[in-house]
Amino acid sequence: MSGGNQPPRGAGSLEDALGAALADTVRGSGASIGGLYLIEETEPVLRLVALCGLPVAFSAPWQRLPLTAPVPVTDAIHDDTLVSIGSQDEMARRYPRAAAVLPYPFALAAVPLTGVRRRWGGIVLMWPAARPREVTSRERGHLASSARRMARLLDDATRPPTLPDQPRIVPVEAAHHPVQTGLAAADYLERLPEGALALDLEGRVTFVTATAARLMGRHADRLLGTRPWQSLSWLDDPVYEDHYRTAVLSRAPVSFTALRPPDQWLTFQLHPDTSGISVRVVPTAERTEGPPPPAPARAAAAAPTGRLYQLVHLAAALTETVTVHDLVALLAHQILPAFRAQGMVLSAADAGRLKITGYHGYPDEVMERLDALSLDTDLTPAGQVLASGAPAFFADPAELAGTYPRAPQISGKQAWAFLPLIISGRPVGCCILSYDHPHTFTADERAVLTSLSGLIAQALDRARLYDAQHRLVHELQRALLPRALPRLPGLQVAARYLPTGHGLEVGGDFFDLLRLGRSTAAAVIGDVEGHSIASAALMGQVRTAIHAHATAGAAPDQVLARTNRLLGDLDSELLVSCLYVHLDLARREAAFASAGHVPPLLRPAGRPAGVLDVEPGPLLGIDTAVHYPVTSAPLLPGATLALYTDGLVELPGTDATRTTSDLAGHLDAGDGQDLERLIDRLVRHTAPTGRHTDDIAVLLLRADGTA
Repeated sequence: MSGGNQPPRGAGSLEDALGAALADTVRGSGASIGGLYLIEETEPVLRLVALCGLPVAFSAPWQRLPLTAPVPVTDAIHDDTLVSIGSQDEMARRYPRAAAVLPYPFALAAVPLTGVRRRWGGIVLMWPAARPREVTSRERGHLASSARRMARLLDDATRPPTLPDQPRIVPVEAAHHPVQTGLAAADYLERLPEGALALDLEGRVTFVTATAARLMGRHADRLLGTRPWQSLSWLDDPVYEDHYRTAVLSRAPVSFTALRPPDQWLTFQLHPDTSGISVRVVPTAERTEGPPPPAPARAAAAAPTGRLYQLVHLAAALTETVTVHDLVALLAHQILPAFRAQGMVLSAADAGRLKITGYHGYPDEVMERLDALSLDTDLTPAGQVLASGAPAFFADPAELAGTYPRAPQISGKQAWAFLPLIISGRPVGCCILSYDHPHTFTADERAVLTSLSGLIAQALDRARLYDAQHRLVHELQRALLPRALPRLPGLQVAARYLPTGHGLEVGGDFFDLLRLGRSTAAAVIGDVEGHSIASAALMGQVRTAIHAHATAGAAPDQVLARTNRLLGDLDSELLVSCLYVHLDLARREAAFASAGHVPPLLRPAGRPAGVLDVEPGPLLGIDTAVHYPVTSAPLLPGATLALYTDGLVELPGTDATRTTSDLAGHLDAGDGQDLERLIDRLVRHTAPTGRHTDDIAVLLLRADGTA
């Protein structure tokens, strides 16, 4: 094994080795910022464990991400490929939520960490905006090699990596000048007519000349170690802090002008690199930008810019939740870490009671005691905050016990935020954030949590309505499909139906197996055009018609022809594909009639699977006078017949012929396998992540020769 694949020399732990490998990747790729994400074992969540070139505070919205979050690193992990973003415009187009939180010019790449045993996580790298938009093949090779190295470290480790609450800062070595030149450089800067100061990546002043201190109106000793927008009241505006964030994230020069009261305009020119920011401070005769910002006249300090971006991120995430389960997961994985909380309870107001819809960080027995409390309960503040509409914050148990003496003993938590969820005066529920230790809520925390409570209320109300409608839709879907397939001597059977799950649409795919006689049966599979209540209703009518004609003794071609005439009588605008198979298990023969349906796969015992050449007729619903040809094929003992809808093989960006050939290969690989396991294998082949773009119905039949 080459030395480049070994853990870094002197590394004392797996975490040190991973940090050093991340720093090497950042240096080797010329990136300005790098982050290492690992997947938590207990939950489908990414945790940011190491960070290069960026303050920890900037990473707050990104420290824990659900694997379903719409961001580049999750897509890279799902698709096991590099995801490259060349510009801010491309980020806004492909990942609008991420772009809203990162409105800065930069380029980005995300690379998966895929080991031998499992997916470990991913790496995110960011470059200055001046970098060429396309990732070259050489750069791809370097990033892939770095990812393999880190995955190998994880594969070979004797223990799982530690996932810290906050990412470790990993330094990226920068060029340093000899110490003896420091005084000469300081003298040089002091002689210039303009001011100079240096900031570290956290925004703190690490160096300031006397001229810069004089121009800014504050003694140098009172500036060192502070952030200018915090130590200088005339820079206390989120606009100015955002210029600093732009420089850090984009690594591009930034210039802005600010008014030092009463009438001194100063231009600040920020020049960032991996070690910090050099700032020139130049007096300006007149302002060159738009109108001056309003004079600070706030009753209370404004929230830091980082908190504002965090609010934007969380607000955008809340708008994307669909189900109550989605909302609970978002609260647990993103909002709790954002406010350093450990517990969460989400309750919905229902019939005069607060019914718990989700929780995190509490034992089940505590939730059983708190579930379905009346809205006028005096056990906790939940009912009171919902009645008043005002949130309540308790920094420690004594503060809570002053009004609600029994509440602190219920869960053992040490601090609480009770947030009322109200929409247009209508109570929706209550959200409680809790802490394992006493916690003083700052003014900006209270302001952000109060703002979030309104968004959480809307998300909860919308999610509960969706869940109710979704249950109705799927109950309708189940009612239209067979609850169980009959057991037939000489025939093994397995079936799967997977709806796409998009919104409240109802699929039109269907299947059935009918007993016709002692040794005869009929198998049916079909697909009604569209996803709607009308599609589902037509599917039910088609399935009923086929069942009636088949059990009445009609031949395969007549079953389809008569069903086709029914569609004509119904005057439906929807078309239907259908494959009808008459099975004669005694004669070991199958007869097929197709109305434009995808052809089945047949795997004779001991021979490779292949596509069965079934002559198709037109789709049902096109012409009531058409004829449907019949194709016969032997169905010998051990043969496996696979009927399926087009959602299994017609995938976006793929060739259906190749996909069908791959499916036949998986049917071969499952020779002798239990049909239930085999059908799961076929479905996983098409949708390995569980996501698919169309409904999927599959019916497997295997003749065992016992009829």
